[in-house]
Amino acid sequence: MRSTAGNAQLALLLEVAATPKPGNVDRHRDLADLRFAHFMAGAVGAREGLEMAADGAAVGPAFERAVEKMAAQEGGNTQFGALLLLVPLVRAAREDLSRPVAESVARGTTVDDAASFYRAFEHVDVAVGDPPDDMAALDVRRGADAVPAVEARGVTLFDVMDRSVPGDDVAREWVRGFDRSFAAAERLAAADGPISNRTAAVFLSLLAERPDTLVATRHDEATARAVTDRAATLHDADALETDPEAVDSFADDLVDRGINPGTTADVTAAGLFIALERGAVDV
Repeated sequence: MRSTAGNAQLALLLEVAATPKPGNVDRHRDLADLRFAHFMAGAVGAREGLEMAADGAAVGPAFERAVEKMAAQEGGNTQFGALLLLVPLVRAAREDLSRPVAESVARGTTVDDAASFYRAFEHVDVAVGDPPDDMAALDVRRGADAVPAVEARGVTLFDVMDRSVPGDDVAREWVRGFDRSFAAAERLAAADGPISNRTAAVFLSLLAERPDTLVATRHDEATARAVTDRAATLHDADALETDPEAVDSFADDLVDRGINPGTTADVTAAGLFIALERGAVDV
């Protein structure tokens, strides 16, 4: 029987192995500077931080360790957003992997957790939008340099996530009780076929229902909406079935254009963990 940390690590591996996931690295597609092997190595490295969360460590330090070890491969940032979802979910699983408990874990984070979150940015380059003027001192791109401002203002990690919505759907998950992550888990459990196929289908379903905020940050909101609109034309919401050739063409197109719906992949990984931990899918 796998441990909770083992299920979280497996979720990271299954997410990257699923194909096709339009615009994302998968076992058939690499990006120009980010390859499948980097994601595999990132998932292996993240295990130490995931085990910390499973053993009861605070969310912030467990996340910082997971990111530090994840980034110890040549590709740099592979799973930052996924780990930001997985760590509180792994911590919640010590009591009960449910939305109320996960939300309680998120809301119970501290200023120290926020400081660890900022220090995690020392290890990776993460695409984020510009903060409001009154939040300039708390810009996450400042990394550890922002910690004194975090401590002076008494900002918890949940506060950071709350102030990042809208514009960041990983933060939105924290604030809304990980609703899409749990929905993804239910879809994975209800779908048929090999787990790789199910994961790719659920990814497409998530992309079809909501524009990806990483795409909006790196490109613009119109591009993110266009990607979602195209995904919606390829997705059968009732049967979670897709036309493999059409989705494959969509995947190639997004990779060629440098469009990466990475936030959707993060939510997919979180859904995989929930489904695995609950025994709702077999691997």
